Amino acid sequence: MDAEREAAGGSAGGRPMRPDPERPGWWTAEVPDAADGTRYAFALDGGPPLPDPRSRRQPQGPDGPSAVVDQNAYEWRVPWPGRGLPGAVLYELHIGTFTREGTFDAAAEHLAELAGLGITHVELMPVCPFPGTHGWGYEGVSPWAVHEPYGGPAGLKRFVDTAHGLGLGVVLDVVHNHLGPSGNHLPRFGPYFTDTHHTPWGAAVNLDAPGSDEVRAYLLDSALAWLRDFRLDGLRLDAVHALADGRALTFLEELSAAVDSLSADLGRPLFLIAESDLGDPRTTTPRAQGGLGLHAQWNDDFHHALHTVLTGESQGYYADFAREPLAALAKTLTRVFFHDGTYSSFRGRTHGRPVDRTSTPAHRFLGYAQTHDQIGNRALGDRLPATLSPGLLACAATLVLTGPCTPMLFMGEEWGARTPWQFFTDHTDPELAEAVRNGRRREFASHGWAAEDIPDPQDPRTRERSCLDRSERAREPHARLLAWYGELIALRHAQPDLSDPDLAAVRVAYDEVARWLTYRRGDLRVAVNLSARAVEIPVGGAGGRVRVLASWDRQEPAGDGVLRLPPESCVVLADG
Repeated sequence: MDAEREAAGGSAGGRPMRPDPERPGWWTAEVPDAADGTRYAFALDGGPPLPDPRSRRQPQGPDGPSAVVDQNAYEWRVPWPGRGLPGAVLYELHIGTFTREGTFDAAAEHLAELAGLGITHVELMPVCPFPGTHGWGYEGVSPWAVHEPYGGPAGLKRFVDTAHGLGLGVVLDVVHNHLGPSGNHLPRFGPYFTDTHHTPWGAAVNLDAPGSDEVRAYLLDSALAWLRDFRLDGLRLDAVHALADGRALTFLEELSAAVDSLSADLGRPLFLIAESDLGDPRTTTPRAQGGLGLHAQWNDDFHHALHTVLTGESQGYYADFAREPLAALAKTLTRVFFHDGTYSSFRGRTHGRPVDRTSTPAHRFLGYAQTHDQIGNRALGDRLPATLSPGLLACAATLVLTGPCTPMLFMGEEWGARTPWQFFTDHTDPELAEAVRNGRRREFASHGWAAEDIPDPQDPRTRERSCLDRSERAREPHARLLAWYGELIALRHAQPDLSDPDLAAVRVAYDEVARWLTYRRGDLRVAVNLSARAVEIPVGGAGGRVRVLASWDRQEPAGDGVLRLPPESCVVLADG
């Protein structure tokens, strides 16, 4: 645009903005009397006041004026050397439902519980501003700012400082593949989106069309600002497979290089975790070896195999795993991806690529039994404890926490929370709210659900039902399960074999009919019985002798090298 812009802010009111002669497309103005908290907005070509695309704070929500943030105003209490990903146990957490209050400060009061459990990193779901008060956060529209109802930027800094004081790293989920439909003013400021590509959310973020250099810089600088200004330890990148990018140097490579450079400058480890549906190990292959250079990625194949084994579900993408679920689980424990160049009936084509187990460390892949996606995208948002016995939940915990992948838990999983985690929104636009409500009902009607059974995302009670009930922790069977998670996490930290990065060293045996599975990790053996009957599992060991390190049912192995495992039970053994 060639017309003059105007910046409204400071005691002098509106100020004209002029083109920056050294950076085409940028307009500048100076407001010397602006201070922390000063409100301002941009008026384009005589239009209405709009928030700053690079706003660091939106006190009145995505449509209101921006506010100046002095990043040096907060005095950090805890010197933090950083905490890398190898050896980590992550905990996915949604600020709005982790507590009834739904704020950073309220959540911070419970961080000591996580540190005591042995968690090493908290992974926050998105905290960028979105319309209303409550939502998942994936429809944020200000990728530099912090949702004000959570506590704004100062609240996030207090949360991170508290976490670091307890030895916990903090990871933030960021969304680069789309912005929410409400409060998204970016298209008025430049070619931030392109019709060259289309995504499930409409026009794609412009990563490769004309004008994309500045769009990439906008997202890259935002990512670095989270790591630098808020002292975060890592970022989880939402749905990177939806980043349409045909350039020779991809945005993800550029981002990983920039994060590695910032890590070197700050003198502390930083990492990027991708959510990817591609089944492509090049996502985490180092850039020098022709990969994108991201440091880790979620492994949904492990989740799908484990979920199918536990529940017997076979709809949708579970169909491929349901044919021989224990074989599928065994493959993900040893080769990471189930689809590694194999046919996917769900996709109707061959999918994935093999992981080189001899050169790829296991910690680059995250393993989990539950996530916000895999719970919240179910019709009723029901967790595994809604249908599984405590014994099967204990088996799931054992497979996640002693397996080769970096473990990740979803909040409340550690005590078998039975509160659902449902899809909820707080759209202030009535038409958008109705569209979301009806779309959700149509989606599940196609799977046989009655419309009246689908929770209304706009009903405040949907969010309230999704808040954790901590009183469960002290009641059975929750208390026993919580103790089991603590025992397994302590074992993972104490036994080097359980964090061994060598994927090729994992050995698995299973019986599809009898429903048991066992695997070796160094001198340790892990065995799970997923059936309703007792089973006998050959475990061997040095001279046929094994000893119990952890056991759900406190049984001892017989001296004949055979483990007699009760129904729906699990055990961790050591040779000798």
